[in-house]
Amino acid sequence: MLKCWLCGRAIGTRLQWHHTIPKAKRGTVTVPLHPICHRTIHIHFTNAQLARIKGAREPLLENTDIQRFLHWIADKPPDFHAPTRRKR
Repeated sequence: MLKCWLCGRAIGTRLQWHHTIPKAKRGTVTVPLHPICHRTIHIHFTNAQLARIKGAREPLLENTDIQRFLHWIADKPPDFHAPTRRKR
């Protein structure tokens, strides 16, 4: 059973692969994510920011918006879907 790289929950039928260092920045390593977790990363971090942190998960987890998201998503089922909103 695959687990989401960001939230750690089991992945259901919906799966996306995330380049920890963006492909545009020559990244090749991918990790499994829920679609909602994938969108959340890209809402809060630009490709340049993701490249600067060199694919590390910890800097993402230190972000207060990501922490709030992870707290909210923790008890949702694996295939949970909700619209994600762009950062204001």
